[in-house]
Amino acid sequence: MSLSRRAGYFVGVLITLLALSHVCQARVHSHARFVRIKGTRFVLHRSYFVFNGFNSYWMMHVAADPTERYKVSKTFREAAAAGLSVCRTWAFSDGGDRALQISPSVYHERVFQALDFVISEARRHGIRLILSFVNNYKDYGGRPRYVAWARNAGVNVNGEDDFYTNPTVKKYYKNHVKKVITTRMNTITRIPYKDDPTIMAWELMNEPRCQANSSGRMVNGWVQEMASFVKSLDKKHLLEIGMEGFYGDSMPKKKVNNPAGYNQVGTDFITNNLIKEIDFTTIHAYPDIWLSGQNDSAQMAFMKRWMHSHSMDSNKILKKPLVLAEFGKSNKDSGHSLGERDQYLRKVYESMNKFQRTSGEIGGSLVWLLMAEGMDSYGDGYGIILSQHASTRGVISGQSHKMTTLGRMLLQGKHGIKVGFLKAWRHLNSCSPF
Repeated sequence: MSLSRRAGYFVGVLITLLALSHVCQARVHSHARFVRIKGTRFVLHRSYFVFNGFNSYWMMHVAADPTERYKVSKTFREAAAAGLSVCRTWAFSDGGDRALQISPSVYHERVFQALDFVISEARRHGIRLILSFVNNYKDYGGRPRYVAWARNAGVNVNGEDDFYTNPTVKKYYKNHVKKVITTRMNTITRIPYKDDPTIMAWELMNEPRCQANSSGRMVNGWVQEMASFVKSLDKKHLLEIGMEGFYGDSMPKKKVNNPAGYNQVGTDFITNNLIKEIDFTTIHAYPDIWLSGQNDSAQMAFMKRWMHSHSMDSNKILKKPLVLAEFGKSNKDSGHSLGERDQYLRKVYESMNKFQRTSGEIGGSLVWLLMAEGMDSYGDGYGIILSQHASTRGVISGQSHKMTTLGRMLLQGKHGIKVGFLKAWRHLNSCSPF
């Protein structure tokens, strides 16, 4: 190598290391940074943010018992050690056991303090949160509870789908959103929720569906109203719907991508996500349920098509980032083994990475469901305990490493830097998460 070329090489290495040192510093001080959107990618302090994450819906409910809070801390600690950087969890519990919202606009302070604890622990471990406002299902209250509250108050409601149209029910929901976003000050961190970058995004509802209107128009009207309302309260945080990804009437030909029997669920992936206040799209994927009875090859083939169709539509039509927000493999499946689950997760990650390397349509993924020991009552067959499932932990950690590598490659491409990649890689790997 000539002297001039050698000098150019080391200058390139130095520029690369300086740029990536900036990334490390941004991670260490990330508590002061909000995740943003740039085109079809997430960004964090001028760097691309690609992530491997997880779902733990149960955190606030468990933390409501102070003697059980160690389970929240342990899950965050193990997740951070595996390189996981985003967690999706519930910011609702409507009536029933350990209710956050006992009745409309009446809250249990002890349970709110449990949510404070979840947010503070996520912050302490460098993990960002996606917080959901309500459930579609009766678990933890959800739409059925809201409608029941209205009926008990003498409001004329016909069924659960009145959640989307009844003024009283919509007012209940808006009051809850406003309570969480604008009035809650975290009792541990002393940071108002609306000002806390630990919260990456709000979610309108977990898996909205509607039997009364299969076209998706009723849900679309509700999403438009509520998304506008959320953004009127909070322009700092991102917002997503919480959709599973089923195609609707706006583009009938795309319904071929839906699993059989899921063409009439009342949502429309395209139309619902075209709403400007929605910052990124989501899909959920459960081929072991949706294609029950079909073999693993058929289910994996569906999974790849599901991710591909939505990644292309998010990039070309919606022009927003996509998150694979729920996926996993149940241990209740016939012939299940830990090795089969690991292989499934590995194939999903490999397919997702292929899309990310090309057009950048998939910004991250959230495996369902991380848990701690002694939580059998919260399990649904998809539970993963990282401290007990070493092989699964290895698959997940490997994906986290690849996301770090991808972020590094994107940064280099952004700065036009082509030299010194290996040394920059070693430097970035010395950074702690966030």
